[in-house]
Amino acid sequence: MSGACELVWRLLHALLCLLRALLSWLRGRLRGGPRSWLWRWWRRAASAAASCALLAPAAGAFAFHKPGAARRVPRGRGRWDGRSLEKLPVHMGLVVTEEEPSYADMASLVVWCMAVGISYVSVYDHHGIFKRNNARLMDEILKQQQELLGLDCSKYTVEFANQDKTDQVLNCQSTLKVLSPEDGKADIVRAAQNFCQLVAQQQRKYTDLDVNVLNNLLSSNKGFPDPDLILKFGPVDSTLGFLPWHIRLTEIISLPSHLNISYEDFFSALHHYAACEQRWGK
Repeated sequence: MSGACELVWRLLHALLCLLRALLSWLRGRLRGGPRSWLWRWWRRAASAAASCALLAPAAGAFAFHKPGAARRVPRGRGRWDGRSLEKLPVHMGLVVTEEEPSYADMASLVVWCMAVGISYVSVYDHHGIFKRNNARLMDEILKQQQELLGLDCSKYTVEFANQDKTDQVLNCQSTLKVLSPEDGKADIVRAAQNFCQLVAQQQRKYTDLDVNVLNNLLSSNKGFPDPDLILKFGPVDSTLGFLPWHIRLTEIISLPSHLNISYEDFFSALHHYAACEQRWGK
């Protein structure tokens, strides 16, 4: 398509050059100069050809780069099969650092995680927009399930495991949790306060505090393993408070934006994760 557009532009450019040559010749031949009706006709024709030549590249751009093209998904048998990857994250975090999160694009990412076989998904934005509007996000996820998975949607189910609703869907393949900054550092502060109260009540000794005890006191990620992979969207080089206690061994992959993200970009990030060598601090 781009080759055809370039050919059309070249033809229009050649036509413009030809008209310019004819105008130069007609200047000396036509009587009446600029006042002649024939002169004015040729000048209008040249202007029209110039406009076409200038607008041809822009028209090609609008014709061949449609707004929805980035959201294409694979077709054919086995299109969602994550078994082609050497390893797959058990728990993936989707962290948005952009100012205006998109429910539709985030829902697509969640559905893709479900489809390739990721068991746990955490969604996070530093303003807490998704968590405050979790019902809207869930509705969008159910809608995207129908649109992206079609007849296969019955094979993929999701549990919405936020603080208010648990066990909404039984025997599910993927579990979703929507988090906000209050589930990060604030959760660690609450856990420390609870431990101090237990020590004050002589139910614990201060020497009892270790990693496992703190993990049990934290509520934000209860029932979830630590994230294996974070996809961070946006220009900020930070996870902005996403589960700071749980991501010490997490692989982080940065992408420019979650807006209009394609399945190819998502799957490419999974390929990058599958190929990386994790040394676990060694």
